[in-house]
Amino acid sequence: MADGPRVLHLITDPRGRGAQQLARDLHTELLRRGAPSTLRSLQPHADAPSDHDAPVLGPSRHHPATLRALRAAARQADVVVAHGSSTLQACAVGLLGTGVPFVYVNIGDPRHWTASLSRRLRVGAFLHRAAAVSAISDGARTVLLERFRLPARKVRTIPNGRAADRYRPAADQAEREAARAQLGLPRQGPVVAWIGALAPEKRLDLALDALDRLPDVHLAVAGDGPLSGSFPPCDRVHLLGRLADPGVLYLAADVLLLSSDSEGVPGVLIEAALAGLPAVATDVGWVGDVVLDGRTGALVRPGDPVALAEALGGVLSGDRTALGAAARAHALERFDLAVVTDSWQRLLRQVAPGR
Repeated sequence: MADGPRVLHLITDPRGRGAQQLARDLHTELLRRGAPSTLRSLQPHADAPSDHDAPVLGPSRHHPATLRALRAAARQADVVVAHGSSTLQACAVGLLGTGVPFVYVNIGDPRHWTASLSRRLRVGAFLHRAAAVSAISDGARTVLLERFRLPARKVRTIPNGRAADRYRPAADQAEREAARAQLGLPRQGPVVAWIGALAPEKRLDLALDALDRLPDVHLAVAGDGPLSGSFPPCDRVHLLGRLADPGVLYLAADVLLLSSDSEGVPGVLIEAALAGLPAVATDVGWVGDVVLDGRTGALVRPGDPVALAEALGGVLSGDRTALGAAARAHALERFDLAVVTDSWQRLLRQVAPGR
């Protein structure tokens, strides 16, 4: 007999961004455990790989054909897990009358993406339609409860997670140098990794400003997005594009830099921590759940390149081995996918009992 209810994971599109990655990891782990799970996308995206693993339901997020396909797919499931803000509206509207419950996964900071009153009211109405809402942090749970007046029983804290066996520290200096050679990075000297979408809120400009204040440091940028091609060339900035496997960059780098204006609990911070890499990050959203200031890296106020450069310099000149070891221990305890999936299976059985 299958272990648990039949789960349909729904993502906005087949790219490999934060919400999509969590959905894929949960889907894969549920299948590994013998639980029935499928993965679908609402709409296509030009930047998605042609061999992606998330069949597309329709031409756009809320197209009638997309919603009809969602209803048909949901009837083959016991519960739908909606990953990302676009999937919230699709499930709230498209699943009406089907009797299939859905769980919404909130991975960002709702204070950022529901700034206007009209959007707050609309999102609140959709959230009340969900059978449960997953918050990635206790802080995020408090915001959801207060901002949208959700019943306390409906909102569950389940952290973001990554598979620990996919990310590990470099075994030795030779492996680190081999990873640098693979990526075309300098063999010697400090290398800072920056991984994310090239979008305004991620503030790569802030990272570049901080880099200008650290003359001997190289910055390896992995990602793509709307700002691709917008940054001037620099011999200490290495634009790697989107990496199919960021693990090689964690092996090559000395520290991870996150310079965003808005985040939830970023998966890249968890991945880097599992790889034994300390992080310097802006103190936004619930980044502090992963980066413990002074213990696993450093936190700085957002929008301040001087503070960012000072923190980077301090981590690079400090005991990175100790910081990285503490980061890995913390990530294994809280964010290992095995632990996170245990919590997800308990929630899914409660939402769809007897199905």
